[in-house]
Amino acid sequence: MKRLFDILFSLFILLLFLPFGLIISILILLESRGGIFYKQERIGKNGVSFKLMKFRSMRTDADKSGKLTVGMRDARITRIGYFIRKFKLDEFPQFINVLKGEMSIVGPRPDVQEYVDLYSEEERKILKVKPGITDYASLEYFEESELLAKSSNPEETYIKEIMPAKLKLNQKYLANPSLGHDIKIIFLTAKRILHL
Repeated sequence: MKRLFDILFSLFILLLFLPFGLIISILILLESRGGIFYKQERIGKNGVSFKLMKFRSMRTDADKSGKLTVGMRDARITRIGYFIRKFKLDEFPQFINVLKGEMSIVGPRPDVQEYVDLYSEEERKILKVKPGITDYASLEYFEESELLAKSSNPEETYIKEIMPAKLKLNQKYLANPSLGHDIKIIFLTAKRILHL
């Protein structure tokens, strides 16, 4: 049932979003060199890696100077990138990841290998389910990049404070993985994005 819901909901969102996606794609290409999409290797279900898709919001090769985004005024972010990040529009291509079966709409956010390597045995249990576009941790840390911008050592803050807290929230989701629960998280995410 969850897989069927993921497919139908993703198709609906992608079709609804298509005109806006085309406009965003053109603006990305006009502003800076590079492709429309940014693809990053993340760790999915059972520890299998996949390429997570986003609209490119940074200059080409920006991740070579760090994987964490520190504040919305990170110098690597383009002007259109600032706008699409503010409203989480950069995340919409992940519905393609959902259709491909690599992700679910709701589930623990996938991390890069270097952070997954730091998980405890208990924390690695989140890898038993498909990663998601949104979850409780996404809601709680909606302004994560702004929190990191206030830190004198963003990498340390993420590893020692934010990541453990997010993993605990992921475990909360795993304790009750139902379709009703997913719909509730989707609704709360939409409210947060729309600032309702």
